Amino acid sequence: MPLNMNRDVFITCAVTGSGDTAGKSPHVPRSPKDIAASAIDAAKAGAAVVHCHVRDPETGAASRRNDLYKEVTYLIRASDVDVVLNLTAGMGGDMIFGNVEQPLPLNPDGTDMAGATERVSHIAECLPEICTLDCGTMNFSLGDYVMTNTPSMLRAMAKMMTDLGVRPEIEAFDTGHLWFAKQLVEEGLIEDPVLIQLCMGIPWGAPDDLNTFMAMVNNVPTNWTFSAFSIGRNALAYPAASVLAGGNVRVGLEDNLYLSKGVLATNAQLVEKAVTVIEGMGARIIGPTEVREKLKLTKR
Repeated sequence: MPLNMNRDVFITCAVTGSGDTAGKSPHVPRSPKDIAASAIDAAKAGAAVVHCHVRDPETGAASRRNDLYKEVTYLIRASDVDVVLNLTAGMGGDMIFGNVEQPLPLNPDGTDMAGATERVSHIAECLPEICTLDCGTMNFSLGDYVMTNTPSMLRAMAKMMTDLGVRPEIEAFDTGHLWFAKQLVEEGLIEDPVLIQLCMGIPWGAPDDLNTFMAMVNNVPTNWTFSAFSIGRNALAYPAASVLAGGNVRVGLEDNLYLSKGVLATNAQLVEKAVTVIEGMGARIIGPTEVREKLKLTKR
């Protein structure tokens, strides 16, 4: 497939994530106030979309509390900075097995399994313009943790999101996830225009080498809109790779804590670096108004 460089690019900033990063950098926001402030700074730096998780303000641990999501949503929308809000719906499918000899019972320390309605409840309350749908199950990182998203669960959540008028952003960690995403579209559970995020380099999904990345890209239908990111050391190379392959860009502290080797970044600095790369390639950064038009989003 010939490369088809994207000339009109939007940037998503993944503001804080759910990983164990809050203690690794003082710039990873914890409280709703800090998450919203970091999202707003990222928007000022050039991000058209902010992708937000919430954390326990005291411990920094990942949370699914609706009141925290509502506060983040209110603070971002009450600001004088326009940005498309994308909330995660990826939590509530965390399964940690006991050990290799006694996998059951599940380890209660970290296992968090919720039903479809509960997993989407904050989406129903906050009504972001976009929310994520992790489109498959995978061994995630090390140990005995499995990210679980069964076909029935994904069908139910996709329908709920679509019925709410919220655009699902399909998170694809491997080619099988793309295959199932196409099935959801075929069944009418996700409507056009389809938005997808290619999640590269996350153990043990698709590695972030260019051959694998292009295999993922080549499995994305040409009428879908895609974005891509990688984590860690290749995170800041992926804006160029994604734009060259025809996609959009995601950066942020969910994926990468560093601006350069040993230099901790803020979300705004990561967005600024992506802007420099994209504009240096001859592409144009588009803002939230054009993103809403492109993806047929309703401003809340």
